[in-house]
Amino acid sequence: MVLRSLFFLAVLLPAGVHLQRHDTPVQPPSDSERPSEAQIYKPVLQPSEAIPPIGTYMLKNRAGKPCIKATVGVEYIVIEKKTWYFNLDPSRVRTSGHCDDRDALLSFTLPDNAASLQLSFKKEKTLFYVTKLTAHVSPLPVCKGCSNKTYSGLVDHEKLFKTADGQSFKCKSENLLLMSSQLQIKLVPVQIQAFTLSRGQYGKEMECWADFNKRVIPIIIGATVLGLLLIAGLTYLFIKDRRTQGYDRL
Repeated sequence: MVLRSLFFLAVLLPAGVHLQRHDTPVQPPSDSERPSEAQIYKPVLQPSEAIPPIGTYMLKNRAGKPCIKATVGVEYIVIEKKTWYFNLDPSRVRTSGHCDDRDALLSFTLPDNAASLQLSFKKEKTLFYVTKLTAHVSPLPVCKGCSNKTYSGLVDHEKLFKTADGQSFKCKSENLLLMSSQLQIKLVPVQIQAFTLSRGQYGKEMECWADFNKRVIPIIIGATVLGLLLIAGLTYLFIKDRRTQGYDRL
């Protein structure tokens, strides 16, 4: 009977088909084999401040010539119950914008539009300046259970970093810009030039007032102290000489 059953199975099964036992459990696919989930980039706010990394950004016009160049470190300051900080990473920044004869735009954007900074330039006769600055950041929530939030703001109708055409504005000191009640932007340092760039290089540097004051005020204070000491010394010698002349020899 057993031989008959085996013979019957051999006739029914086609050639090349084998019966296989599954004594071992099936292993789940590894992480590398699973389909990757799309991850959205989100900035992480920090509780303490750090010096922002400096990046150099270049924008060209339609003719392929450099029309805006900026060397800057950018820090986002978020006020949410307390103060939080986020530094713009130059390696993640995508630069875009446009340049016309009188107007230009330079935009910094992080992946997934997680943060951005836009500078609008205007040329007026022999001067250029930043007339509008907009920014936003969409970070990870600062606490468990907190909702996702975007912090944004703008500075408009200003004449920031005003400089003669063909020259560059340069400032090593902090430039703190109040964008909204919950967002501030700190630029430190900053060197920027728009519209006229010879071979993509910065022109003559225009020093900002903050740097000028830091450099000149110590010199003025030192010269004032030295002058007072000199006056005090001369006064002492004058008084001493007068007293010596007032005595008669015996």
